[in-house]
Amino acid sequence: MPYTLNPLDKKFIAPSFWLLLAPLRMLLSSITYLKARGNRPLQMEFEDQLNALIYFHLEEHTSGRHLLQVLEEDDFARSEVAPEAGIKKSSFFEAINSRGLEQMMEVFQALQANATKMLPREFANLGDLVAIDGSLIDAVLSMYWADYREGSKKAKTHIGFDINRGIPMKIFLTDGKGDERPFVSKILSPGQTGIMDRYYQCHKDFDLWQTEGKHFVCRIRGNTTKGIIRVNPVKPESIVFYDAVVLLGTKGVNQTEKELRLVGYRVDNKDYWVATDRYDLSAEDVAMVYKLRWNIEIFFGWWKRHLKVYHLIARSSHGLMVQILAGLITYLLLAIYCHEQHNEKVNINRVRELRIKIKNEAGMPENMPPDHECYKKPNEDSLYAKT
Repeated sequence: MPYTLNPLDKKFIAPSFWLLLAPLRMLLSSITYLKARGNRPLQMEFEDQLNALIYFHLEEHTSGRHLLQVLEEDDFARSEVAPEAGIKKSSFFEAINSRGLEQMMEVFQALQANATKMLPREFANLGDLVAIDGSLIDAVLSMYWADYREGSKKAKTHIGFDINRGIPMKIFLTDGKGDERPFVSKILSPGQTGIMDRYYQCHKDFDLWQTEGKHFVCRIRGNTTKGIIRVNPVKPESIVFYDAVVLLGTKGVNQTEKELRLVGYRVDNKDYWVATDRYDLSAEDVAMVYKLRWNIEIFFGWWKRHLKVYHLIARSSHGLMVQILAGLITYLLLAIYCHEQHNEKVNINRVRELRIKIKNEAGMPENMPPDHECYKKPNEDSLYAKT
C-alpha cells in the first residue's frame, strides 16, 4: 500500500497539520526503502517513525515515554500520527536506536534542498554565507560513546547554517571531545563563505580552504603575529580601524603560505580581528558578515528551547542522530510553512498559533472545506511504497 500522507484516509481531519507535512509528500518517493531484518516483519515503518518524531518536536514532548502515552491516549495523535496498530514501547525505542538513520538523512537532505529553492536570500549581496559551529548535548553516563570529561558525558553536533535563508544545511555528530575544525571542509562547498569564531583559527586550514575555493570569514586572536604586505585605507567615521593584506603567524613556525585579508573593527569598545579571503567586500561588509554569525547561536537556542531537540529519547549515537535529524526536519517544515502561509521567518508566535489550530481542527472533522490545500491528492506513482 503506498504511503500517501493523504488526510482523506484519516478519521480526524486537521488541515493545518497536513499542510505542515505537505512538503514531505512527493520527496518520500526517492527515499531508500527500509527493509525488515531477517524473517522478522517491521513493527514500525519508517514513515511511522518519521511522523512520531515530527510530532514529538512540534508538540514539545519531554520524553519518549510521554510521546507514547499521548499517541495512545489522545484521539488526534492516535488517529493521525500513530500507526493503525499502535506503537509498542519496545518497537518504538528499537526503531529509534537501530533503524531509519539512512532514510532520515535522505529526507533531511531532500527537504533542505527544496527549502533552499523556495526561501528568499536575505543577504544575497554578501554571497552564499554559511555559519559553522558546534553545540554540546548533555548525555547520560550510560552513553559510553559520548566521551567528554571524567564523570561527564556529552555529544556534539557540528552544523552548517544557511545565513541567507535561516535554515540548517548540514549536520555531523561526534562525542563531546570531537574537534570542530575538520568539519569545515565537509560542510562548505566551493564558492560558499564559512563564518566562524576564534576556535576555528588554524593557519593551515586558511591555506587549505583557499586551495579548495572555499571562502571564510573567521575571527582570530588579537595577539596573532601579522606579516603586513599591504595596508588599505579606512574611513575615519567607520567602525573599521584596520584593513590590510597579511601573512598570519610566525615565519618558519605556523605562518600562512597564502596571503589573506585582515580586518579590525570596534563595537562597544571591544576590538574584533577577522581573517578572510573575501577581497570583493568592503571592510564594513566583512564586519557585517561576521556579525551575522550570531544567527547560528540564535538558531541553536530556539531549536533547543522550542522543539525540545536535546530532550533525549535515544541513547545510542545512531538513535541520537535520528532524533536530531527529525528535529532539523521539523524546523525545515516550519520554515517552509511560515514562509508560504505568512511570508515570515520561523518564529515562536506562528508555531504556537499552528499548535492551537491543529488542536482546534482535530475536534472538527466534518467542518473543513473539501477544496482545502491539504486535500490535494499526490501522484501515487511517485510515492514511497510499502512492499
